[in-house]
Amino acid sequence: MTTEQDLPEREGMDYDVVVVGGGPAGLATAIRLKQLNADLTVVVVEKGSEVGAHILSGAVIDPAGLDALLPDWREDPDRPLKQEVTDDRFYFLGPAGSLRLPNVMMPGLMNNHGNFIGSLGNVTKWLAARAEALGVEIYPGFAAAEVLFDHGGAVRGIATGDMGIARDGEVTDRFTRGMELRGKYTVFAEGARGHLTKQLIRTFQLDEGREPPKFGIGLKEVWQVRPENHKPGLVQHSFGWPLDMKTGGGSFLYHAEDNQVYVGFVVHLNYENPTLSPFDEFQRFKQHPSVRPILEGGKRLSYGARAITEGGWQSVPKLAFPGGTLVGCAAGLVNVPRIKGSHNAILSGMLCAEHLAEAIAAGREHDELASYEGAWRSSAIGKDLWTVRNVKPLWSKLGTIGGVMLGGIDMWFNSLLRFSPFGTLKHGKPDHATLKPIDQVKPIVYPRPDGVISFDKLSSVFLSNTNHEEDQPIHLTLKDPAVPIRDNLPKYGEPARLYCPAAVYEVVYGDEAAKTDPKFVINAQNCVHCKTCDIKDPAQNINWVTPEGGGGPNYPGM
Repeated sequence: MTTEQDLPEREGMDYDVVVVGGGPAGLATAIRLKQLNADLTVVVVEKGSEVGAHILSGAVIDPAGLDALLPDWREDPDRPLKQEVTDDRFYFLGPAGSLRLPNVMMPGLMNNHGNFIGSLGNVTKWLAARAEALGVEIYPGFAAAEVLFDHGGAVRGIATGDMGIARDGEVTDRFTRGMELRGKYTVFAEGARGHLTKQLIRTFQLDEGREPPKFGIGLKEVWQVRPENHKPGLVQHSFGWPLDMKTGGGSFLYHAEDNQVYVGFVVHLNYENPTLSPFDEFQRFKQHPSVRPILEGGKRLSYGARAITEGGWQSVPKLAFPGGTLVGCAAGLVNVPRIKGSHNAILSGMLCAEHLAEAIAAGREHDELASYEGAWRSSAIGKDLWTVRNVKPLWSKLGTIGGVMLGGIDMWFNSLLRFSPFGTLKHGKPDHATLKPIDQVKPIVYPRPDGVISFDKLSSVFLSNTNHEEDQPIHLTLKDPAVPIRDNLPKYGEPARLYCPAAVYEVVYGDEAAKTDPKFVINAQNCVHCKTCDIKDPAQNINWVTPEGGGGPNYPGM
């Protein structure tokens, strides 16, 4: 196997600021830096094949971030958001019916009027064009694979991954050495559970004194529906069936432009039953009598899945460390009950950029941007997260009925009085520690997909346009290859085969009938980069690392 010492030295480039991730937070950081000082050199590196290729969100977008960053965006004829919300509905679902909740019961922050339905992937493409027009360099298809440190331990940039390394670790004839991108400061905008962000949190103990991070998995399909079933601007959220009352989650249906409906499902990853499959819960949801008629006669256009940060106020790590910062979903800035994070992602990028520009103007570099860490909680971001801080822990502790009711009351108290009778609640266990042994639960049996409204995983992955170079090291690494069969299979039924939404993990038996000689198989080429395995594996044995740049999903307008 080729070792690091056998490889040629990397070439490098120097910038004022290096941004890792071409999502809304990273691009907002870059744009705001150039607005403040056009002479700053800024580079954005993005692991997707193009900007937006790995972006997946609902999305009903609060325009507060865009309004602050680019106040003229609504005047652009090519703007990515045109469909305003016209109707806003909340439902509680049972197996055979639904109950609409009066909007008057909802705190004002839950109101979606004034927001826009659209593709966050398209928003990032539009932001990238704006950034490049300001002189930002953007390099899609290059994955940040390694954090670079100086002799004092401060971050000094990143290295992109080598390309052309075979699965056995040997170099191939297509080998290209990665590059060093060095900056006075490096901004990590990798999204939820970024693999470099995870390392930085551990290295600098950024989570000290914080609650454990919490996550959900969001699954989404885009459908072209019949014109008579389309209601432009309708936003519909629900909770309840098909999940049991102990399992957190919910659904969305957003009626966008051009007879398209975005349908999605979120499962909180602190669920207990190891036989639960988020993908199959989503497929079952679409068969509900209030949902199926909307989709009948339509065509499924695309599919994807992505982890969502849900810890909020209590779980946000320290955002600054020597030489770098965290922004957006890498920092965990999603407002869970609103199912919105892009506005906070943009605002965090702007806030970070303002403190970066001030530091660079003062001649500083590679130090800790303490002013940014000190500013976010008193900013609009902090106020947004503070108000809803108890919704997730109440839902986790009390289940759907009690948790949602008290969470709503708590939001009213916080919205009107800036006070909660509960104080600030703790989240408790990390998501990987919540599963019960398989012999302590009732196994969930899912119906077979009908191929019309519900589908299997492989046909869904096909619609995500996922592709990886086959002859490369597997990017889903196991700390101990024996754990899946030795430990997880007998205790939990090896839940990776179920929580993964892309059929990456399988348990294959030498004798299927007798269930003997089991082997754990990783189909890494199917991976849609959702990061659920890295989060939910009860042994914390799976470590997601970046594959070759350009690999993974190529989401069309998700």
